[in-house]
Amino acid sequence: MTRLNLVLLVAVLASALYLVHTQYESRRLVTALDKVGGEARKLETENERLQVEKRAQATPLRVEKIAKEQLQMRVASPAITQYVSLKSANAASAGVSQ
Repeated sequence: MTRLNLVLLVAVLASALYLVHTQYESRRLVTALDKVGGEARKLETENERLQVEKRAQATPLRVEKIAKEQLQMRVASPAITQYVSLKSANAASAGVSQ
């Protein structure tokens, strides 16, 4: 009878220790999940901010301004446009291939 009580006592203690360990792991995992969720929200916010910044940088007015100032580009007009005829294009390509 004492042996049975001792076995049952050990089983109850082992079960209690396992329950405490399981609860601890559960709390630790929930805390880690909350941290990861917070980090995900931060990353989503950062991504949205960067998308807004990207759209602001790509406005046609800004692109034209940079093209004029930094690249010294100008708008194409009939005064500066050079037209190539088919005959001169064929002659030029024939001269290059020889």
